[in-house]
Amino acid sequence: MTLLVDAAPLVALADRRDPLRDGVRAVLEAERGALVIPAPVTAEIDYLLGRRIGRLARLAFLDDLATGRFTVECLAPDEYPAVTQVDRGYPELDLGLADCATVVLAARLRTLRVLTFDERHFRAVRPLQGGVFELLPQR
Repeated sequence: MTLLVDAAPLVALADRRDPLRDGVRAVLEAERGALVIPAPVTAEIDYLLGRRIGRLARLAFLDDLATGRFTVECLAPDEYPAVTQVDRGYPELDLGLADCATVVLAARLRTLRVLTFDERHFRAVRPLQGGVFELLPQR
């Protein structure tokens, strides 16, 4: 089953001092399905790694993308109206492109599983396909 991957867990994974690192590592090591990063999230990861940890961490992430450790999934042009609809549906959250893309891609990929620390957003937002998101790592 597909696991969508958000930015903060991958930043934590790259930071040896981050207390959440081991939880992220355990999820990724146990995962047997596809690890999918929405394309807008890759830019966030690149920026955060470079700013918070350094160039080598950023380059290691790019190597992970180049070797296929993660699959990057782009939005189709006809999915942007759904992205806009999700963002407009939760004005109090100010979700932004990355989180809205994750919601829309979850529907396309038929998954409710998200590796994220962003409980505020992903507990409030309802998946387009119904149900609730399963947030990992469980805390």
